[in-house]
Amino acid sequence: MTARTEQRVRHRRRVTARRAVISGAAALGLTGAAIVTTAMLSPAGAAASWPADTGSKPVPKTIPVSGEYDGGMKKFYGTGALGGSGQDEGQSPLFELADGAVLKNVVIGTPAADGVHCKGSCTLQNVWWLDVGEDAATFKGKSASATYNVIGGGAKEADDKVLQFNGAGKLTVTGFQVEGFGKLVRSCGNCKTQYKRTVVLSDIDVTAPGKSIVGVNQNYGDTATLSKIRIHGDARKKIKTCVRFKGNNTGKEPTQLGSGPDGTACRFSVSDITYN
Repeated sequence: MTARTEQRVRHRRRVTARRAVISGAAALGLTGAAIVTTAMLSPAGAAASWPADTGSKPVPKTIPVSGEYDGGMKKFYGTGALGGSGQDEGQSPLFELADGAVLKNVVIGTPAADGVHCKGSCTLQNVWWLDVGEDAATFKGKSASATYNVIGGGAKEADDKVLQFNGAGKLTVTGFQVEGFGKLVRSCGNCKTQYKRTVVLSDIDVTAPGKSIVGVNQNYGDTATLSKIRIHGDARKKIKTCVRFKGNNTGKEPTQLGSGPDGTACRFSVSDITYN
């Protein structure tokens, strides 16, 4: 093979690979800049680059979102009443999404307050939290048919929970990165109103330190399905994969029942988790 012929072959391979990435991203509803920042850069695990913001925008009061909100990769941070980054319960969010809303291409800086609230079904696409406040996102829909999709993005420095699942329905997280956290996903263990909740996690990069990837309430029929989970920097395997609890609606601390795959509440096999 001549040098020129070999160059043409390599070029065709690169074009084919790029088309495959764009096709896969389009299937998830990613277009334009979102393809560059999520599909092209991830999932490279702990070595993946976190995106640079395109400017800063202070948020003095919660931004309501209905329909679609494209942040253009600006960094949003709380000021005034939203200027907290602590773990106090009941904080207001930077963004509040109406049922069916889409929030995309957003960097949430610090102070982050209570991040994002979804009042019903929602999609968070290419959203990045640089320093999680109380929670990164909270899902509050009351319908069993509610669906919450977190596509791409990532979160760092969460003292406790990243994704708080208080409502009913199904939460699907794909192509996400998390670094330095307590729990990636937690089905509320002691909410006044409890629901059966479904969690699906796929293509996730988890970087230690962290406590657990997902926690579910076994007694309320919760399920968590895990696949393509890559854990980095946890040679001693201290991060728990899936933790089962006995939840309650009285506000008391839930009782931990066990952890790891059980085929019922925690649905995955050992091969679905890899350590790097």
